Amino acid sequence: MEQACLQEWSRYTPQQRFTRYAWFALAALVVSWALGSVDIIWAWVWDAPAQMGDLFRRMVPPDPTHLGAILEALWDTVNLATIATALAVVLALPVAYIAAQNTTPNAVTLWIGRFILVSSRSVNTIIWALLFVAIFGPGIVAGIVAIMFRSIGFLGKLLGEAIEEIDPKPVEALQACGASHFKVVLYAIVPQVMPTFFAVSILRWDINLRESTVLGLVGAGGIGVILQGAIDTFNWQEVSMVLLAIIALVVVGEVVSSYLRRRIL
Repeated sequence: MEQACLQEWSRYTPQQRFTRYAWFALAALVVSWALGSVDIIWAWVWDAPAQMGDLFRRMVPPDPTHLGAILEALWDTVNLATIATALAVVLALPVAYIAAQNTTPNAVTLWIGRFILVSSRSVNTIIWALLFVAIFGPGIVAGIVAIMFRSIGFLGKLLGEAIEEIDPKPVEALQACGASHFKVVLYAIVPQVMPTFFAVSILRWDINLRESTVLGLVGAGGIGVILQGAIDTFNWQEVSMVLLAIIALVVVGEVVSSYLRRRIL
């Protein structure tokens, strides 16, 4: 009896261990196949640490000569993100309404709303920016429209899911009292999704602030224009100054978004 109680404890059975090892082996094979199918110049990979060290020495110390222009471009970046987010919020509301199953008028509008959400989120912001730079020309307008188009899918999807998860009892109560459709939306749906609306809008503004810093690399305005110019001229000390400014902007944006969430939500 005592010997039976002293049997060695094992977390997994032999069959479970075999299954885990089989999955690990399969994953290793897939990774090996992927690395083998990609044309990697390994000499450059092994030389990367030395190149990074050399680039870091070229970037130190940062050059504040054009700090005024950098700060002005940062302000343009903030305006770009803010305007684009505001426009996206306005346009995402009706899209979220028709994309939610419990508020859409019919199946056709439901699929139209879902198509808008999917198409908006399927295209990266940089791709949108390249498209609208070709339409509007280089500048901040192309950046605003690109950020706006990308944000509609994000905002509309989360707001649509929030609408689908509302408590139906207030809606049914107002409908039983003979309230109009507009009043049902205003007094039964809007109050329930308002916290999600503010939370998602603030989050999207924070994301847009980060994304707008690189749109200038494709000519869509913002701080990225100065960054691209410094890289093209091999002015690495100015590049480091721009990167520090971008980091500071992102930190400030994070502080502001956290403050707004605490105050509003």
